[in-house]
Amino acid sequence: MTRSTGGADIGVYGLGTMGSALAMNLADKGFRVAVSNREADWITDFLTEAGPLAEQMVGEADLAAFVSAIARPRSILFMIPSGAPMDAMIAAITPFLEEGDTLIDGGNADFNDTRRRSQAFEGTGFHFVGMGVSGGEEGARHGPSMMVGGTAHSWTALRPMVEAIAARFQGEPCVDHLGPDGAGHFVKTVHNGIEYADMQMIAEVYGLLRDAGGQDAGAIGALFESWQAGPLSSYLIEVSAAALQTVDAQTGQPIVDVILDQAGQKGTGRWTLIEALKMGQSASTIEAAVGARGWSSEKPLRVAAEPLLPSGTVGTDLPSADDLERALLAGRILGHAQGFRILSAASEEFAWSLDLARISEIWRAGCIIRSSLLDDLAEAFRGDLPMGQLILAPRIIALLETSIPSLRRVAAAGASTGVALPALSAALAWYDSIRRGRGSANMIQAQRDFFGAHGFARVDAEGKHHGDWPALT
Repeated sequence: MTRSTGGADIGVYGLGTMGSALAMNLADKGFRVAVSNREADWITDFLTEAGPLAEQMVGEADLAAFVSAIARPRSILFMIPSGAPMDAMIAAITPFLEEGDTLIDGGNADFNDTRRRSQAFEGTGFHFVGMGVSGGEEGARHGPSMMVGGTAHSWTALRPMVEAIAARFQGEPCVDHLGPDGAGHFVKTVHNGIEYADMQMIAEVYGLLRDAGGQDAGAIGALFESWQAGPLSSYLIEVSAAALQTVDAQTGQPIVDVILDQAGQKGTGRWTLIEALKMGQSASTIEAAVGARGWSSEKPLRVAAEPLLPSGTVGTDLPSADDLERALLAGRILGHAQGFRILSAASEEFAWSLDLARISEIWRAGCIIRSSLLDDLAEAFRGDLPMGQLILAPRIIALLETSIPSLRRVAAAGASTGVALPALSAALAWYDSIRRGRGSANMIQAQRDFFGAHGFARVDAEGKHHGDWPALT
């Protein structure tokens, strides 16, 4: 290993896929990087792989030597599994830190853990940053979107480096300091929740075209590719179009046709849903997406149920390609609106003062949910926002006016043909709940008071009231 000189601008611990890519990105932008890893042999392999960029790096297997290799005040980025491994790493490295040093958790961490760690660092002279990083390996290497939490001190030291390596949209870096303690990780969590919903809606349109329309993967991929020229232009549509048109080298079939229909998940979508429910927010599109991934794991049950459960289908009509495009746009708008409502609620709950317009802007490049829609959302947040609600912004209302009828037709087609569209249907149900001044919760309150004397509010009088309910025999 190269001996330390204390001249590295930043340390990167954890040389897995993301850590390696970020270290090379930093070196590529002219920063000197100290690198380390729990498995020491990874360090030599990484420096060899880095080629000429290794001249910008110093590798240290010993933790004390790794810390000493970084110029003070130190910024040390950890790209390791979240949870207990991060707590163990903090305990191991803290004895080597000096006042002003900052530890940065760049993994997909639970923001509650980040808040706990930030509070534990208060008064120690050390700083803790939770930083969400989106864009996968390619983004990490060539320009991710990053959501930074933590102290102003940490941001001052970190800012030149993360702005240099971040993705850019019209010349502006897609990174910012969003707030204290867990703000950065929470925003990244909600980003991933929106990502779950977006991916599920795309999969639902694919399923409707395949199962009700009888179209093959290549044709569906070509349709998706054509949508890149319109309002659905996004990284996920681009990825989906390319995936559908990719042929499996072993069988000569479309590769999606040989992929088992069981979707994995790492927990961030579920975290988004849990936190939304804690704050009393609807996250129905994300809930549908998380639920659908859960159902996908029950492959044996689904195979057994298919010939046994009646479909009850009442139609076979398939919506037009234009309807499918507009329905997906409406679903995407509503899914994002739910996500930003969760961010707004968390901002108030934890006193973060999140800038929702800025969050929209840093998601426009580098991250997985980057899309042309985010331009509209950023514009809406910076303009007239009645009651602070994105869904009431004039620009959003105009987009929904032309797309909701299509979402209705697509949701109806799914119901009549027996093709499940959980996320698109949930988006429509939420929209119809929001747009109805008088809902049906009065019936629920009547029921609650009837069997539990919970009371209810009247429309014509103040206070808590009870009904004069008849006795049931």
